Amino acid sequence: MKIFKFIVSKIFLRKAILGIGVMLLLCMANYITFTAARSILSTFQGYQETKYVNQEGVYIANLDPDSHIDMNIIGENGTQAVYDYLNSNFKYAFYTDGFIVSVPNSDDMEISLGYMNEQYNRLNGFELSQGTDLYFDYQLEGEIPVLIGKGLSKTYPVGSTIKIEESVIGRPLTLQVQGVLKQNAYHSNYYALNSKTYYNFSILIPVNEEFINHASMDIQLNGLMDITLLDTSKEEIANLSEIIKDNLGLRFNFFSQKENYDYFNEYYLHSLKIIFITTFILLIVITCLSVWNALVSVRLMLKDFTINLLVGLSYSKLKRIFYGYFGMIAFINVALISIFTAFNRYGCWLRKDATFATYGLFGLIGMDWLALLSVVASDIIIGIIIVESMLWKIKKVPISLGVLQ
Repeated sequence: MKIFKFIVSKIFLRKAILGIGVMLLLCMANYITFTAARSILSTFQGYQETKYVNQEGVYIANLDPDSHIDMNIIGENGTQAVYDYLNSNFKYAFYTDGFIVSVPNSDDMEISLGYMNEQYNRLNGFELSQGTDLYFDYQLEGEIPVLIGKGLSKTYPVGSTIKIEESVIGRPLTLQVQGVLKQNAYHSNYYALNSKTYYNFSILIPVNEEFINHASMDIQLNGLMDITLLDTSKEEIANLSEIIKDNLGLRFNFFSQKENYDYFNEYYLHSLKIIFITTFILLIVITCLSVWNALVSVRLMLKDFTINLLVGLSYSKLKRIFYGYFGMIAFINVALISIFTAFNRYGCWLRKDATFATYGLFGLIGMDWLALLSVVASDIIIGIIIVESMLWKIKKVPISLGVLQ
């Protein structure tokens, strides 16, 4: 331990500002690596999840950026006319969420409502931890079967009912819990594959044609924004676009998922390139500064260094000290990134944000742990490069008994 303190203080921390600067740069490189790794993992999950819509004849609606919603022009008759046309001419998957309601629960979280039709549930349903899947053949006057997130399961176990006084169909609803989603159930965004919505504090309501016909204009319009058309063609879509324009005064684009992938990759891959280049430059700077700092420090303390070599310090022991030092720095960095990430995750609970609240070991979900593992792997590679480079340069320093005279 005494020789460890001596080497660290005389080589790495001899120039305190430089030593601290190297630590900060390494921490920055670690965090960039963590962020990039987690983003790549999330994107991979997005690709895996959206494969079901990446098929011939499947198109996803998207409001044209230059088309502005004017509620004075749009009316319930207009949206209903569009859905009447959809029901007569298309097979479509309907899904919309983000409608916040106040439902009592043990965590006092805000609750997000999601609405999906049977076709969407078949295409991209949710895995359950308890209960059974939804059915869509029900009457609005009775109890409506729903799925709930893991965070609501303590307050509302399978079979219990939930009362909602104000609903999108203009009257109170009685919901019966049919099943509970798996912990941290999520869906990825069609256009930003690395972006996710979590459903730990969500209620998913099945909708049928009767429900949509009685629903408010808000849910009908929001449902159109991402509606997925199945087994169709460009010609049929062109006719639908005209119907939407005539009834709502809005221009919709319909893209295949492959086109959505291309749009996403255009900016995402560019961002990754910038991240990788930045990280690479940081690693070069860290390596150069560390080697230069060690070399200068050894030359300045050549006499002391020679004495230590004569009384038992060997280059192999010096290597172990170097690896121990960088291992300690890497451990501190990983711990800081873990704490920071866990704090951000916990922040969603403090803000009562149902969309991003997650459960995990020490506050971190699986994606976070895998990203941390990539940071550890990168630190091992960085450590090997830096330590071996430092020793290679130090071994070139001429050391003899003459320096003691």
